[in-house]
Amino acid sequence: MDNALVLIIEDEPEIAEILEAYFIREGFRTISAGDGVIGLAHHATLKPDLVILDVKLPGQDGYEVLAAIRRRGDTPVIMVTALAEDLDKLQALRIGADDYVVKPFNPLEVVARAKAVLRRTSRRQAGNVIRVGSLTIDPEAHSAQVDSAKGVVPLELTRTEFRLLSHMASAPNRVFERSELVDACLPEGDALNRTVDSHLSNLRRKLSAAGAEGLLTGVRGVGYKVAAPHG
Repeated sequence: MDNALVLIIEDEPEIAEILEAYFIREGFRTISAGDGVIGLAHHATLKPDLVILDVKLPGQDGYEVLAAIRRRGDTPVIMVTALAEDLDKLQALRIGADDYVVKPFNPLEVVARAKAVLRRTSRRQAGNVIRVGSLTIDPEAHSAQVDSAKGVVPLELTRTEFRLLSHMASAPNRVFERSELVDACLPEGDALNRTVDSHLSNLRRKLSAAGAEGLLTGVRGVGYKVAAPHG
């Protein structure tokens, strides 16, 4: 984590300067951009370890920038915004944000959340490839696939979807409560139970399309599990 590069995409210079100062004080390197175009250019050339991304940007908004970053890969992203509505948070998390901070904020909290996100995203799952029925997950390669009747089908998963699937597949047939999944797989802070439902609904749809219908199941009033086949 020491000397990690943080890209701050923020159109208010005072906020960007404050964040830079706090990150530098904690041993990070920083680069800033005042709009999404410059931010994406920095992201492409500098390959930052973490992005702090404002939602309200001139031209491309933060959601569009986040979507572009996700198309390129899985760089951790923390959204920073004055929008505190649940729907705004859900939109950011659905696109693939790793955390969400609402203005006005304490810069120390942003740095602390950044450290937590970096710890979580850099942690490699111990052990071998995870296999449950037709599903194969390679934590180190960050890949998942289904061996279906049509052949091997790669799963195109967001970072959060991959975390959720890997976490549950590591203990097949165990029922995970929503609160457990929030703590283990979703950003720190005020993630909502219905956020988990949204991610898992997308996961179910992708698994079903790949030929693994019924692998991920819900247990009414309790939670969710990855169901290992019997026999």
